[in-house]
Parts: sequence; C-alpha cells; structure tokens
Amino acid sequence: MASVPTSISLTYSAVGIREDLSNVIYNIAPLDTPFLSGCGKETADNTHFEWQTDTIAGGAANRQKEGEDPDNDARVNPARVGNRTQISRYVIQTSGTNEAVDYAGRKSSQAYQLAKKAKQMKRDMEFMLTSNVPSSAGSSSAARATGGLSCWVGTNYHTLGTGATAGAAAVGANGTAAPTDATTANAITEAGIKTVIKECFDSGGEPDMIMCKSPQKQAISALTQTVSELRTDTKGDSPAHVVAAVDVYVSDFGTFKIVPNRNQFRSQDVWFLDMDYWAIAYLRPFSTGPLAKTGDSVRQMLLAEYGLMSKNEKSSGFLADVAD
Repeated sequence: MASVPTSISLTYSAVGIREDLSNVIYNIAPLDTPFLSGCGKETADNTHFEWQTDTIAGGAANRQKEGEDPDNDARVNPARVGNRTQISRYVIQTSGTNEAVDYAGRKSSQAYQLAKKAKQMKRDMEFMLTSNVPSSAGSSSAARATGGLSCWVGTNYHTLGTGATAGAAAVGANGTAAPTDATTANAITEAGIKTVIKECFDSGGEPDMIMCKSPQKQAISALTQTVSELRTDTKGDSPAHVVAAVDVYVSDFGTFKIVPNRNQFRSQDVWFLDMDYWAIAYLRPFSTGPLAKTGDSVRQMLLAEYGLMSKNEKSSGFLADVAD
C-alpha cells in the first residue's frame, strides 16, 4: 500500500467540517507589518542586486575673486552598494476528499489555508527585514539571506548599553555585518531619543516615524508624563477618561509618529525611519503555483523572493541596546 505524504491535510484531523457552525471564522492573528507596508517596491534582476547612493556636503564659505580663472572642483561619485535576495515560501497540500467536504466559513480548505499562509508570510518578511542578520550569498546547504535593517543604519546610531562589551554600529557595512550588542541593555531615555534625532538632522535626514516593540512603546509613553498629568477634563455628560499614551513626539527637528510593531525582530532596537528611503526589491513577487500531483490531493506553493534596499542609510536612525 502506498504511503500517505507527511504534513498533508486529511479529514481525520480536520477542524471545521460542517455540523452546526457559524459561517464566520474569527482569526485574531497579529498581522501588522508597518515596515514592510511602508517600504517602496523595486525590481531586482539578480540574487545580488545593486544600486547607488549619494550625498551633498554641508554648506561652506563659497566666495570667489572677481575675474578669477577657476580650478576644477573636487567631485564625489555615488557609492555603489548591494544586498542579497532571500526566498520565503509555504507549501500547502489538501486531500481531494478534504477539498470536496462542505466546510463552515469557507468554500475551499486549500484556498483558505493559502490565504492564511500569505498573511503569515508577510509577518515572516517583517520579522526578517527588521533583523540584525547580515546578507549572505548562501550555498547548496544554506539559504541566502538579505541584510536586515540594523545591518544598514550605522551613521545615526546611539547605544544605551553598558558593560564589558560596548554597543557599536555596523558603520559602512551596507548590510554585510551586524552591529555589536552591548553586554547590558538599559531603559530608554529621552536624552537617547533626542541624540538620535539630532544625529539624523545633522546628517541631512528627515525621519518622521519611531518604530519599536510594545515594551518600548509603553516606556516612551511613560517618559515625560504621568497618568495623572494626562487626565483629560470632560464637559457636560461626557464620561471622564484618562490618556496614558504618547503617539506623537514633537522634537526640535520634526514631529514623529510612534508606531508599535508586533513583528519586529528585536525589542532592544528602536528605529527612527524615513520610509521614502527604504524599499523591497522583488526578484520574484508573491505568487502561487501548483506542484506535481502525486496522489489524491492538491498541492500548491506560495513563494516570494525579495531583498531589502536602503536608498541612503543616513536618512534614518538607530537607538540600540534598549532594555524591556
């Protein structure tokens, strides 16, 4: 007797075969992907894709003598940088019987599982794009990796870490190396936030979003005001309410929206981002295709091949080694 493939969906273990169930499936999975959703979209032509970045020097005393025969001015050519693409995929297999059964809340078990895995893949991409994993060419025994966010931002970097090992940015790594974590992470401070914002301004950047995990979002809210200070007076018959959150931070150098990210790679990283300078380069965009039919089942693969593009890392900032 032929064997049954592993990880195939069968009716014996299926949940939701119609009895007296509601036609609504209540899914409470966290699907937020603020970084991925905010990135632009580009096209990659190879597994190693490249682009150019440039900058303009700050103002200088540019005054010249009348009638002078000038010399040529020094020129600075654009820098050539690159990253690797990586492959994310899910394979879904459903038996013919399972696909034919009348389910509550969905017409096709295979289509429902594919749609759910597509949402899961977006979360996976958010997780990896915000990581400290350096780019890697991969091999026949190791998957390629795209250099994550913290492997790019090196100029506007500030660490709150202490201890024997000091935190250090991956300056000039352009995705090929990870920053060094400090021995001890410390609580977020407004002084640290102000330092990164000032560094971004001095470098010519104009970030407008602070992105962080939930512990840091709460810590930022607690920095400058107490709950009692934030109590809102009410008028008429409106119920009293207390605002204990800070969603917008107004600095000397711009206004920032504070965005919590459930799917960010690490909570010790707090980001100051100008999303105009970040993009996802797709070698193969999201696609679904059938795999070889080997029995009484349908088998499909959901796949995307993509890499992170930092159009200019000086546009953004990185507050590192922040304790929960």
